Parts: sequence; structure tokens; C-alpha cells
Amino acid sequence: MNLKLSFLAFFSFCLVATAQTTVNLSLDPSYANEVYYKFSTNQSYDHTATDWEIAFLRNNNMNFAIRINDGIGLEVFEAANTPADYVTVDVNNVANFTQLYNSDISWFEGAFNTGSASYGFGEYNPANHHVEGTVTFLLKYADGSFKKLFIEDYFGGYTFKYATWDETTSTWSADTTETVSNTSNPNNMFNYYNFTTATEVVAEPASTDWDLKFTKFTTDYAYSGGTMKYVVTGALQHPDVVVAENIEPNGNGDTSNLNYSDEINTIGYDWKSFSGTSYDLDPELFYYAKYLDGTVYRLHFTNFEGSSTGNIQFNYEDVTSQLNTVAFDVKNTFSIYPNPSRDKQINILTESNHANQVIEIYNLLGKKIYATQLQNTGFTNQSLNLSSLAKGTYFIKYQTGNHSTTQKLILN
Repeated sequence: MNLKLSFLAFFSFCLVATAQTTVNLSLDPSYANEVYYKFSTNQSYDHTATDWEIAFLRNNNMNFAIRINDGIGLEVFEAANTPADYVTVDVNNVANFTQLYNSDISWFEGAFNTGSASYGFGEYNPANHHVEGTVTFLLKYADGSFKKLFIEDYFGGYTFKYATWDETTSTWSADTTETVSNTSNPNNMFNYYNFTTATEVVAEPASTDWDLKFTKFTTDYAYSGGTMKYVVTGALQHPDVVVAENIEPNGNGDTSNLNYSDEINTIGYDWKSFSGTSYDLDPELFYYAKYLDGTVYRLHFTNFEGSSTGNIQFNYEDVTSQLNTVAFDVKNTFSIYPNPSRDKQINILTESNHANQVIEIYNLLGKKIYATQLQNTGFTNQSLNLSSLAKGTYFIKYQTGNHSTTQKLILN
């Protein structure tokens, strides 16, 4: 019995005109909202941008990320790196403190993860497996007010304390201590907290309900003299989605070598440019957003009105069937069995003329949790022991040379 299967690769051709969906979103005037959008359902979700000030990654007890809401003009500085210095933080020294920024490449590196401690805000304690805080942060608001923050502990959640600076008396308020547990909002990627209202808030839809987030974010902005940190407005992609940018004169272009990226700012902000009175959009610039299951959507922006309205318009279409029209050559095949697997043991069958073949497994949140390399050319049958993984549904990705494919994997 021949167990080898042929899979599909990208090929150069002119895309056939298909039905497009036109989407109109609005961040509202002054970009008051953050908007999440899902291609497969054509659904959007609005959240008020000022509802949150700090975001805590909650989808994995072994990983953490803490992001600042830089889109509302909130800045974060490292003020001290020993716990005792929390008491004596002086806001008048802010010019001497180190400013910290969210990554605009990965959701999983927030501003607070870039502090001077080994884990940004603290150090790992091998005795209890907690990350214990050492760094004091100073938060500066757009109106010039201040709060100080100390993340005391991470262990399946985040315990922190903070206080507010009283400009009139030049003193700090009494501390408020809170814990945001990873068990809150189990369908979301992040949990959120608002220091001003002292409340935990929900500021995003379920992780499975969005592909793009339209928002303000900090990036390295290039100008004639170099680069600078600058807050821009644009789109950041979900970690389950990879995006390729393509130039297509007259709406047609070569799609044989689309370079997909998991950097969350691949779409970013520079699909538009300000002409002095309005925004211009490049008619030849298209984006391809690809799901882990291989579904591909082609995206093209058609209107952006800026902060006066916050209105954004784009067209998209499902081009999966058009891109997947040519099989791998006979030297590149991939198959897995059994699937579903009842004992978490699977066999990988491949045939490739490339010496370097990569197997990666992702969970439903898009996080890579397993990877291995196959070094042999020709036909290979390799067994994988996945007993370390929990029962459930995953995506398994195979890459050889310039070709890759992704399949659903079920472990029972």
C-alpha cells in the first residue's frame, strides 16, 4: 500500500476575479476604540481604548507577558531594580529612568518583560517556581500624572501593588494590591487591568474570534535622520495568523514566492501615507493572511480617514483554492498516521530532496509547543512520541525547502 500523499504548493499566476467582501470598520474619532476583526465570520468587535492600562498574558501558566497600553499615551519606565527602592521612587527623576516599550513583533514580549531583571520584572525562585518581583516601574500618563507599580509575584497569575502620586502633597497614596489570575476569561489571550478604576476588565474578544486588531501601537519609525519610537495606527495580527505582503500591479501579481511572516506588525501601519490633507493608499499593495489550516485571505485597503473619523475600509476574498493549485513535485510528499492518535504516538512519512525538513506542532492559540528536524533525504518514516502533550486538537506543520503544509492533528 502506498501511504505517500501529494500536497499543494504556491505557483505564479494571475488571480481569477472572485467575489470580494467590503468591510467598513471605525476606531471612532481620535481612535477612541480598538477593533478586532475575523475574516472567516466577517465579524468585528469594538472595545474602548481607555478601558485598560495593562495587559497580562493568561493562556499558559509557564509563560508570561505584560504589556502597557501605549495607544492612550501611557508610558512606562524602570525606576529601580531592588524591591526596597519601591518606597522611595521620585517622579522628579523620570528623565533619568529607562523607558520601556512593547514589542510590535510579538505579543509575548511586553514592555514589562524588557526590564533589567532576568524576567524583566523579577527573578525565578527555584524553591517555589515563582517569578518574584525586583523591579519598580513608574507609569506616566498623558496628563502628566504618575503611578508606581511593583509586580510582586507570578505563578499562574500576577500579583502586583501600585500607588498614585499626589502632586499637591508630593507624596504617594496608600498601596493597592491586586491579583489577576490566569483562570479569568479562559477563552481570551490576555487579561486586562485599569489602575484608574482599580478594576479587572475584558478588553478583547475570545482568541478564536479575531485575526486582526486595529489599534495604536509604538513602533520604530524611520525618518531621514534614523529611527525613533513613535505611536502609529494600524493592524496587528493574531499569533495564529501569518501574513505575506505582495505588490500586484493592476491587481495581479506573482504569488509563487509569498514570504509569510509571524511578526505581528506585518500589515502594520505603512499601507497608508499622509499627503498633508488626507491619506493615500497604495493601489498595488496586497496582503495574504494565512490560517494554520492553510486557509488564505487576500486583503487590500481602500480607504483610511485618519483620526477625524477613525474609519477604515478594505476588501478581502478567500483565495485558498486559487493559491493551492499545483502539487509538490514527486520528490516532496508528507503524511501522518494514525490521526487521530489514541496513544499519542504518530508516524511521519515524508519524501524530499531537501536535507533539512522541519516538523512543528502548534496549539490552538498558535503557540509552537514541539519541533524536530528530519535530516535524511529520500523517503523517511519516523515515529514521534507526543506523550508530553495533553489530549486535544493541534496543528502539525511540515516544511521542506520553500514548501510547507499544515494539517490538523488530534490526540485522544
